[in-house]
Amino acid sequence: MTVTEKAAYLKGLAEGLNLDAEKPETKLFNAIIDLLDDLSLTVADLDDEVAVLNEQIDAVDEDLEDLEEFVYDEYEDCDCCDDEDYFEVKCPSCGEEICIDEDILEEGSINCPNCNELLEFDFDECDCCDGDCDNDD
Repeated sequence: MTVTEKAAYLKGLAEGLNLDAEKPETKLFNAIIDLLDDLSLTVADLDDEVAVLNEQIDAVDEDLEDLEEFVYDEYEDCDCCDDEDYFEVKCPSCGEEICIDEDILEEGSINCPNCNELLEFDFDECDCCDGDCDNDD
């Protein structure tokens, strides 16, 4: 039996007593029963809202799981290093090999997706084709 059904049952019991409506005790019982009825409706509404929120949270959780699988599997099963636009780097902390692109190399650092260790890239020498470079860096 739900809370709303219990409140309705109590209201029916009170009406079945045929109490004198003018007595203070009857007025008190009626006020209490009205309050219980209002509270039971509020609880029922809250239960419905919580059920909707739970469904939404489950949907977000599933979407997040799919996203995590996509992102982390990309690093684990990466064939992108076969492409010449990507470079394979081994993390000195966890030993995991990750693929990075030229933009990340130019930034100078990235956090390892497995252990969050900061990997820094420093290029002291120029990698120009003929060795003649106008950079004074």
